[in-house]
Amino acid sequence: MGVLWLEEVDADDVGIVGGKGASLGELISAGLPVPPGFVVTAETYRSFIEGAGIDEDLFEAVDVDPEDSSALREAEATAHELIIETPFPESVRDEILTSYRSMGTEDDEAFVAVRSSATAEDLPDSSFAGQQETFLNVREAGLLQRVKECWASLFTQRAIYYRQQRGFPHEDVDIAVVVQRMVDAEKSGVLFTSHPSTGDPQVTVEAAWGLGEAVVSGTVSPDNYVYDRESRTVETVTVAEKKVEMVKDPDTGETVQLDIEDDRRSARVLSDAEIEELVALGERVESHYGTPQDVEWAILDDEIFMLQSRPITTIREDAGDATAGGGNNGGTTGLAIGDDGHGNGDRATGGGGHGNGDRATGDGGGGVKGDGEDTEGTRRGGDADGGDVLVDGLGASPGVVSGGVRIVDKLDHLDQVGEGDVLVTEMTMPDMVPAMKRAGGIVTDEGGMTSHAAIISRELGVPAVVGTGNGTRVLRDGNRVTIDGDKGTVRAGADETAEPAEEFEPVEAARPETPVKPMTATEVKVNVSIPEAAERAAATGADGVGLLRIEHMVLSLGKTPERYIADHGARAYQDELIDGIRAVADEFYPRPVRVRTIDAPTDEFRELEGGEGEPIEPNPMLGWRGVRRSLDKPEPFKQELAAFGRLIEMGYDNVEVMFPLVNDATDVEGVKRHLREAGIDPETHTWGVMIETPASALLIDDLADAGIDFASFGTNDLTQYTLAVDRNNGHVADRFDELHPAVLRLIGDTIERCRERGVDTSICGQAGSTPEMVEFLVEEGVSSISANIDAVRDVQHEVKRVEQRLLLDSVR
Repeated sequence: MGVLWLEEVDADDVGIVGGKGASLGELISAGLPVPPGFVVTAETYRSFIEGAGIDEDLFEAVDVDPEDSSALREAEATAHELIIETPFPESVRDEILTSYRSMGTEDDEAFVAVRSSATAEDLPDSSFAGQQETFLNVREAGLLQRVKECWASLFTQRAIYYRQQRGFPHEDVDIAVVVQRMVDAEKSGVLFTSHPSTGDPQVTVEAAWGLGEAVVSGTVSPDNYVYDRESRTVETVTVAEKKVEMVKDPDTGETVQLDIEDDRRSARVLSDAEIEELVALGERVESHYGTPQDVEWAILDDEIFMLQSRPITTIREDAGDATAGGGNNGGTTGLAIGDDGHGNGDRATGGGGHGNGDRATGDGGGGVKGDGEDTEGTRRGGDADGGDVLVDGLGASPGVVSGGVRIVDKLDHLDQVGEGDVLVTEMTMPDMVPAMKRAGGIVTDEGGMTSHAAIISRELGVPAVVGTGNGTRVLRDGNRVTIDGDKGTVRAGADETAEPAEEFEPVEAARPETPVKPMTATEVKVNVSIPEAAERAAATGADGVGLLRIEHMVLSLGKTPERYIADHGARAYQDELIDGIRAVADEFYPRPVRVRTIDAPTDEFRELEGGEGEPIEPNPMLGWRGVRRSLDKPEPFKQELAAFGRLIEMGYDNVEVMFPLVNDATDVEGVKRHLREAGIDPETHTWGVMIETPASALLIDDLADAGIDFASFGTNDLTQYTLAVDRNNGHVADRFDELHPAVLRLIGDTIERCRERGVDTSICGQAGSTPEMVEFLVEEGVSSISANIDAVRDVQHEVKRVEQRLLLDSVR
């Protein structure tokens, strides 16, 4: 049968209807309210290509060298043409259209979402998640074309590349297509069946008028409701001013933004009765899957629909048994019907992310701005410096300042952060950098010592405490607190020994007290993440920049590189990069500035406009990032290199290019090919690679043979890949040890081989700021050490001390 209705399938039918179809069918079989739909089965796709006799031509066309970009483009184009130009068999055509027509009426065609549903569930997620197509608001005239485009999307360049790289035969992969009725929501939003960090037995609901896209995109600040599952009452109601709503244009099917009339702007979206209905729905989903859930919902004509559900994966293991479902990992993979306008259900609103970055949204904690009580802070009592410790976490950026709390749970609240405020949010993102620069202190619920908040806070010189778990719930907007970035505490009140945040001067704090720089043979450079930190970094007297990250420049644009280029042009994208790099190169000229090409993981790209198609990866740090992404998706990479080429033409001979997450000589040869295409001669301009994987360390001779000028250790990644420790996972943070013997052996052996081959070595990971690592590196003969801004002068003195000891030892 070419078509199966969703109610006819369940979780056991992945091989027939793909992962999405099976998940939706499972929910329907559990009695959960899911919009109606059907699946064009995987067997239909297989019969289509075999019956038309295009299967052999198709698989032959995509059997190409995955490292050959032009071959990949040609393969995708050929596959697309073969599928799109082949007509549907009449029987299949009629069955699909008959099923579609039954969802509407003769006078009212149904608007549907057409979504790919891959069957190869045993492939790595990066092979399929986010790679196949989704189309929204489709009607009969375009339905068959969209089904074929879903089939053709099985052969995008990226999908071909990953299957080739992993040796998985293209002919073994099938694809189904889900066709599902869209919901023209009158009100919509999200709910968490338990607190996403602590596991507390509370349901957090966010709601806005119209389609969920308004909440998803951050266009509107939604209402926030907190429901206590133990007392069975609505505990907190925070009504936001909702200025706009997203609705579907009845004529075109396009989603449009409309102003909300005055009487609804400040009105509650949900009644207590509706909240209780939503809670009951959430508890049913949680009970079915046996784990707390993150649910997207919509209401139409007083009927609630479940549009998406994912397990909450961020509840700490030490949270106890507060959640009804228990645990934090079981359940099913998320499903996304697509009513939110994002093909894979990916979302980016608010200040942070849950799970594996599938969606970033405020956890609702910001809704308790002064409402409700939390005694956790007072239970912790005071510390040696006096004052009640309200929350504690990791001291990520040193300093002790006092200031007023400003809770940010949505990006459109950032302008409320004034000079010297203590910014409190769930998790920082690149969009927040301007507000972080204004802030006197930063507190986050999530994150570790290598999180975005920690890295940027250290660069800006702003005291920070990360990973508190409950800062947005415990701290009160406007209250004055003292943040201790050394001890990782936030205390009630203004400590008289603390510097007022509004008087804190980060640049002056970075300037060495003694103007004479220690003379060392080993260069001491500085790490810079954002151009805004250039002046502060240069004030340290460092010998140059060992690492300038450009991903923060890109992510702060708010759009993926592809979307930005499409909207503004390639030249404008290059200009953005040039402006950021020049700001640093000017501060340091003629001292060298090593600029790393983009290395953002997919979850960060997915939060940007245009990021809807990014793959959803179980661990993005192990996924599609670094040079593997650049070589696989070369168009944005070419614009990065074009920007470097223009900088060289402008006379910035102190700019050196560095490529991240390189594994072997094949990666290096691919990079060299693109350098030459950009007019940059790899023989005459200085360039190098990051040593971040055991593979690159073990194959350093091959990389040297390929022509690199320098190798720079990225100890954060090298440690996590060597020790199998996810550096962003608080559950295993105590096992993250950059001084582990295995890590040191890889570094030491690489330095030795590079010295023999005339290749400079450096370190730009956070470990370069620790005395133990500095001593080890100098003894091994590293060429340079790049430290965090606040550690440069200390590292200079430590390098001098070790070098003097080695000199004395050699003559004794």
